[in-house]
Amino acid sequence: MNFGFVIDNRRCIGCHACTVACKAEHEIPVGNFRTWVKYVEKGAFPNVRRYFTVLRCNHCGDAPCVNICPTGALFHRPDGIVDFDREQCIACRACMAACPYDAIYIDPQTDTAAKCNYCAHKVALGLQPACVTVCPANAIISGDLESSDTEIARLISLEKTTVRQPEKGTQPKVHYVEGEMKSLVPGAAPHAASYIWAERIQNEDPIRDSSPSPAANTATTVYDVSHPKPWGKLVSMYLWTKSLSTGAILVPALLSLLGLVRAPELFGRFAPIFALIFGFLTTLFLVGDLERPERFLKILYRPNARSWLFWGSYILLLYSGIVFLWAAAGVLERPMVIQVLLWPGLGLAVFAAGYSGFLLAQARGRDLWQSRLLFPHLVVQSFLAGSAVLVLASLYRDSGRAVTDLLLRCLLGSLCIHGILMLSEIGMPHGTRDATDAVRYMVQGPLARLFWIGAVLAGIAFPIYQLAYHFSSDSSGTIVPASASLLALLGLLAYEDCFIRAGQALPLS
Repeated sequence: MNFGFVIDNRRCIGCHACTVACKAEHEIPVGNFRTWVKYVEKGAFPNVRRYFTVLRCNHCGDAPCVNICPTGALFHRPDGIVDFDREQCIACRACMAACPYDAIYIDPQTDTAAKCNYCAHKVALGLQPACVTVCPANAIISGDLESSDTEIARLISLEKTTVRQPEKGTQPKVHYVEGEMKSLVPGAAPHAASYIWAERIQNEDPIRDSSPSPAANTATTVYDVSHPKPWGKLVSMYLWTKSLSTGAILVPALLSLLGLVRAPELFGRFAPIFALIFGFLTTLFLVGDLERPERFLKILYRPNARSWLFWGSYILLLYSGIVFLWAAAGVLERPMVIQVLLWPGLGLAVFAAGYSGFLLAQARGRDLWQSRLLFPHLVVQSFLAGSAVLVLASLYRDSGRAVTDLLLRCLLGSLCIHGILMLSEIGMPHGTRDATDAVRYMVQGPLARLFWIGAVLAGIAFPIYQLAYHFSSDSSGTIVPASASLLALLGLLAYEDCFIRAGQALPLS
């Protein structure tokens, strides 16, 4: 048994009866939708046609929301329906970031994730979903896709149907008969500045939005619903503080294993204590970003092993344990214990820094985050942050010029690599239009000033110039190294914020 939908666009009249029935059946609050109708107008007067497209959860065979949910609150039923359990949801919004169809929202009444669940309570009684029974044109057909005796299976076998974004590999189970691609492909029909019956709540896509054009082959979205972005500044801060925490161990562990420097106070005491403090801040940002923070521990005792949120939580726990032992050994002056902890500290610092790359890659709807460079780039950012922090600490604690100069060279090298990886992400060809437009949003759109001035100029170019001047002039002052380190850290925060916001900038429906 494998339930799905067919939307017959030959019959749909755009009456919104399905939306109203869905809202009434599930008591959905104003501003939230499990089923909605999108209007697209194509052509030029007088040869204009309006297309109606019913959008909703696709009950994917390979559902990204099920894979990324850390507690298993979203799950596949035996009949193929993707359902959700409010009692297990911690409202991390990872499912919203992962869904390529903008089908999930946070219910303000329960502060948990919600979406179309195929009216599972009615299906259990042998009834049809509410949207099916209320449709006056019989444009919505539901049933078992695997049974040849059902109307939906016969319709799919006889008619040419289309699904939304099949390239995502999610195996969507909502099929459209005579579906208009300008409506099904996100962004193919730019949004009008305002709608005929309602003002737009927010400007969802300033890169693509435009006024209707008189050209005969253009299409414009004239009615749609708004979808909030799942992750905000707390996620950017989490990435930044995690870089600071992991970098404070990554740099000392690597330099010590290479035998390049000995700094018992800086590496043995300051670095692990600093890492613990910022690791704690990272946890606070993670928990603070949840709508249901009191349920945070469900990640640990009710885990979904396919989710990188689950694996990341355990990696951070193990990392924190190693760092705590390192700090204790430093305070008690046990250098042999620190030597034993160098290799596990290095390995866990690398994985703690980079696992977010795998987590972001599970958000299949966000094409900017699918880069293969993301894991190594996060590790480089961690090394950059750790170098900058330790430079500042070495200046304050007067650890000696040799130690400071080595850390400055580490900072200079990581800034160069960070800049190369960043420019590679911007300049290299992208496989999808969404990834290309997300980059444009970052470098030419609303984030351009923060990106070029904050992340590139102040965060990379100027610190590199300062450090090059410092080494070429053989200066012994502290102002230039301190300034370069602070700017590098602030520039890294600016880049993290740009990257997270740009990845979610484009609509997915």
